Amino acid sequence: MATVAIDVRHLGDFGYGTYIRNLVRAMAELERELQFVLIARPGGAGELGSLPDNFRMVEYAREDSARVEDIAFPWFVRKLGVDLVHLPLNRVPVFMPRPYVVTIHDMSSLVYGYGDDTPDRLHLWKFRRGLLRASRVIAVSGATRRDVLNLMNLSPDHVRQIYNALDPGFLAIETDARKRQEVVDRYQIGYPYLLYAGSVNPRKNVARIVEAFALLRQDLTDHPRYKDLRLVIIGDQISKYPALRRAVHQSRVNDVVRFLGFVRREELKVFYQGAEAFVFPSLYEGFGLPPLEAMALGTPVVTSGVSALPEVVGDAAMIVKPENVFDIARGMREVLLDDRLRADLIARGHQQVKRFSWYDTARQVLETYRDAMGRA
Repeated sequence: MATVAIDVRHLGDFGYGTYIRNLVRAMAELERELQFVLIARPGGAGELGSLPDNFRMVEYAREDSARVEDIAFPWFVRKLGVDLVHLPLNRVPVFMPRPYVVTIHDMSSLVYGYGDDTPDRLHLWKFRRGLLRASRVIAVSGATRRDVLNLMNLSPDHVRQIYNALDPGFLAIETDARKRQEVVDRYQIGYPYLLYAGSVNPRKNVARIVEAFALLRQDLTDHPRYKDLRLVIIGDQISKYPALRRAVHQSRVNDVVRFLGFVRREELKVFYQGAEAFVFPSLYEGFGLPPLEAMALGTPVVTSGVSALPEVVGDAAMIVKPENVFDIARGMREVLLDDRLRADLIARGHQQVKRFSWYDTARQVLETYRDAMGRA
């Protein structure tokens, strides 16, 4: 009976952890023939809960960013005697034994921030070598697959698109009227607001959200409902990004833009539910879960038509040009003021969310495992 090892050391992470946790749980419900070995940090597999008998845990203490990993992790894997390894993010040790499968969540590390310096060239060499030696590469969207093919010059047969899905655990968090009121009181939210949630690094385009919001506020000065509209930003601390601080200051919206940093998941859900719209004009996304989360909770979405976002939102969001502050402001204005459009986007959003399922993801990943082992 074939055995597949899955590296689940990033189970507790926000993004990668969502992928690992929901993929493993779905496969645990669907698959009984394959045996699975989950490689976890010491004490780090508790979030998975109870799993069937064909799943077992082994502990591995080192971080995958350690230099010794190019040798240590492959040695550890060889001793397991498995038939296939799934690396759920692209950190492939140089001496990784084959066959293995790699999941690529985005190509931002190559699209942004890498140049001709020696460390960058080494990163690119390891990145491409890891994908070339893989039996199969999984890309979480069509846009990510295209980036992998174009930037890495891989064969199209080598890379398979398999979508992510929403985290059902997030949607299942209880947020009744009392809990929502507690969050509103804690953060003193007594006004209508637009919401952004996620990292605030430059490719997320948050500075342009702020600039567009300043333009929008000028148009709504006398509006009976939106004259006190605010912008709430949840994510990294603004102190990390001087350009964003400058955008807030130069746009003169210091008193109507709130940066809340990171909030708990149950609080984030309340903020989604209470927002007039979710604004996400990102410059690059490998998949883009936040717009789907907003749609699932009945909040209309304003987002950009680049990278993977059109695949994720379909026709269920207001699409804007992310480089154009005036177009972002236009999109926000239309979603706020056109009641028929709002209702239509909310209804379409609920339908769009249903296109993505972890069970579909798990079935396709299991097919990929069998294909990779068959070719090996």
